[in-house]
Amino acid sequence: MIPIKPGIFLCIKIIYFRIVRFLIKRLYSIYVIMVFIALFALLLIPFLVIIQVPSWHRYVAHLNRTWTKLFYFFTFMPLEVQVSEQIDKEGTYLFCPNHASYLDIPIMGSTPTDFMYVGKNAMEKVPVFGYMYRKLHITVDRSSLKSKHSTYIRAKEAIDNGRSLVIFPEGGVFGQHPPVMIPFKNGAFKIAIEKQIPIVPVTIPHNWIILPEDGRYLLTRRKAKLVYHDPVDTKGLTLSDVDALKEKVYQIIDQEIRKSHNDLMVGKS
Repeated sequence: MIPIKPGIFLCIKIIYFRIVRFLIKRLYSIYVIMVFIALFALLLIPFLVIIQVPSWHRYVAHLNRTWTKLFYFFTFMPLEVQVSEQIDKEGTYLFCPNHASYLDIPIMGSTPTDFMYVGKNAMEKVPVFGYMYRKLHITVDRSSLKSKHSTYIRAKEAIDNGRSLVIFPEGGVFGQHPPVMIPFKNGAFKIAIEKQIPIVPVTIPHNWIILPEDGRYLLTRRKAKLVYHDPVDTKGLTLSDVDALKEKVYQIIDQEIRKSHNDLMVGKS
């Protein structure tokens, strides 16, 4: 019998545990997708009813919060939501979260005010969900100047009607080295200044670990976190202040990401 060298045995052991870990993650990921679909089916009728009556659209925020709580409960992921005491649940704000994962949209269902998403029109292509998203939120085709202008007008009209907006200021998941963010686009900050409403920086520090944008769609079960920071006032600002406002919001989110990342590293040590 040929003896197995310790180094070879260690390699076999590492490969074995990697395969097992991969299989567990894959099974968990399939389970999470099933939960997503099941909850979507459960709340489909209420959503479709609300869609038919524009004056009822403000109740969507309550359904979104319910859906988010149920989703994280049934996927066994603890969810910590920190909301600044300065945020008035009846107020109108422009929420600006960082964006590094597909999970960022579901988790933002926790937003404490009545709100609408402003996002890419690619969401419209998803069967059934796309119809609901198009009816309840604002979509934009970034390749079309006409669509961009229309979105800009609709976003300001929503604010006039007392609706808050959720806009991902990076414009999508484009960061090559998460959780490092890319520079913010101007749109959200122009809208906030023109309408003189506060911007709420929002930090989503862990989603890039839970569901990385690497094309494998493998979820890691761990605590999810969402931080709604103190609102940044825009009263008295003009469009010449856009760059300074962008930088201020960027730094608030970036500092929280760095803090959470350092805490995570300390926890592993």
